[in-house]
Amino acid sequence: MSLDKQAMAQALDQEVGTPGLSALIQQRCPFLFSAVPVFVAAPQLQKMAEVVHAVESVVALPAYREQVLATAPPIARLGTHGPLSVFFGYDFHLNQGRLGLIEVNTNAGGAMLNALLARAQRACCTAIDSLVPLLANVVTFEERIVEMFRREWGLSGLSGALGHPRPLTSIAIIDGSPEEQYLYPEFLLFQQLFERHGIRTVIADPGALEWRNGVLWHGEQAIDLVYNRLTDFYLEEPNSAALREAYVQEAVVLTPHPQAHALYADKRRLALFSDSEKMQALGVPEAVQRILLEHVPSTELVKAADAQRLWDARRNLFFKPVAGFGSRAAYRGDKLTKRVWQEILAGEYVAQAIVSPGERLIDNADAPTMDVMPSDPKAPKAMKFDLRAYAYGGDVQWVAARLYQGQTTNFRTPGGGFAPVYSTAESWGRVVDSCDGDLVDQDKESAYASFVFLLDSSDEVHPVPHGLYVALARGEATIEAMAGRTLRVADWYVRLNGGAPETVVNETYSLVLFDEQGRAKPTQAPPALLTPGDRAENRAWPTAEERARMQALLFGGASSSDLPVSAVPPGTSVSTCSDASVSTRESACR
Repeated sequence: MSLDKQAMAQALDQEVGTPGLSALIQQRCPFLFSAVPVFVAAPQLQKMAEVVHAVESVVALPAYREQVLATAPPIARLGTHGPLSVFFGYDFHLNQGRLGLIEVNTNAGGAMLNALLARAQRACCTAIDSLVPLLANVVTFEERIVEMFRREWGLSGLSGALGHPRPLTSIAIIDGSPEEQYLYPEFLLFQQLFERHGIRTVIADPGALEWRNGVLWHGEQAIDLVYNRLTDFYLEEPNSAALREAYVQEAVVLTPHPQAHALYADKRRLALFSDSEKMQALGVPEAVQRILLEHVPSTELVKAADAQRLWDARRNLFFKPVAGFGSRAAYRGDKLTKRVWQEILAGEYVAQAIVSPGERLIDNADAPTMDVMPSDPKAPKAMKFDLRAYAYGGDVQWVAARLYQGQTTNFRTPGGGFAPVYSTAESWGRVVDSCDGDLVDQDKESAYASFVFLLDSSDEVHPVPHGLYVALARGEATIEAMAGRTLRVADWYVRLNGGAPETVVNETYSLVLFDEQGRAKPTQAPPALLTPGDRAENRAWPTAEERARMQALLFGGASSSDLPVSAVPPGTSVSTCSDASVSTRESACR
């Protein structure tokens, strides 16, 4: 359990400045926040970022844009340069190591709610102490949100002449009947965030906007930028007339905009991203093709000519409307009836190979379901989860999870809702400045950090978060997956520059035995400092491939760590803790 409900209530009421908002959320959407985190390995998060970059690189191709926009509504062909569109949501399923991009959304909700959720996290045990997000990270994310909207304004032609820009002064958050929307509390959070930064903000239905004298108005407030949460993606409904006219006349910044939906979120794009021949014809580089073919499930447009083949294969398929949102009118093939199948054939749908969502066991004491035997009403129950990467301009800003039961994400399941993602990516490594364990400012040039890996016999490299390593050394934690195995422990002492790894000062290796319960027991063999002359003579030392993998995890590719330890510049101090045993290193070096 990681959610501090009292802290969440305080954050809601204090951040929004509206006493009673937490009670309103509990009344209207009690399953908005899950009490448990979802754990995702750092390499999987890196793969998600690679998929995002791969999609962006395809969308940037002139041939792709020409092909897609040729058949899109005319309004989607406006704005070939300018705002990028905020808050893309790349939704993934992750199960048994398989990562699949199931869809892309261009008006993804929940980013501010997840920032709020991060403010209310607590460590339930030593092993995850370092996984809990820092308040500084949350504040930075919120400030990046504001800068993102200001950048959208700056990229438009409305911000003024180069060198003399006019600041962004007003934002309208637009959705149909916003007060009735499930995520209305998030609109209030955005409003408070923008206004704290000096930007006047209104929340309104598009019908409340007026187009007059070449300006978009809400009452007597002229609107600079519209944060678009509408599902009327091409502004085709009568209620969107004023907004549409202002956008066509280039008198307002609309973000996300219709072109973004056509290029990214139309489900037919997934059919292209999963088709090697189509990508080859567009000139997509082979490396990008490999990433997309590995992580985008096979997707095709449902055609009447293929009806029998798709019906026969339906148990392995998921059917989605090409312009769908929020899982509406989406169906698992094994749940289809003949009536629904005829509706699918008559509409515009894609068929996507099923990538099963991951599962997370949660305590069931407060939410018994039919899945639990009556004789054991408090038994844990399995919750499905998906992962959402919020991205802007191809960069992942935040990753969150959504827990649920049923066919699709629904925010209706007791114990479900938005959940934080805990990973070694944010907690791996512990900064120290000497063997007395004193922490130092990561921004200081003299800061050092110790990074720990577990190496197994199949050349797999597992980064170990500091809190878990400490708990293992103290005998306070177990890793059941490692039970009965002997693994190698790699401990890299790294000099930081501006908080980022710069140079490996030394590398220490030892063996650790996990007993039948998964409890770590250091072996009697003493740890050894890696030296270039005899690195192949100690079975605790890594292979060249393992060391390269550790370097990639730490530095993201080529770095100064590629130098052997003996090549560290003269005058660099080497840790004197390398002779300590695994069982005592925690107190000496942490």
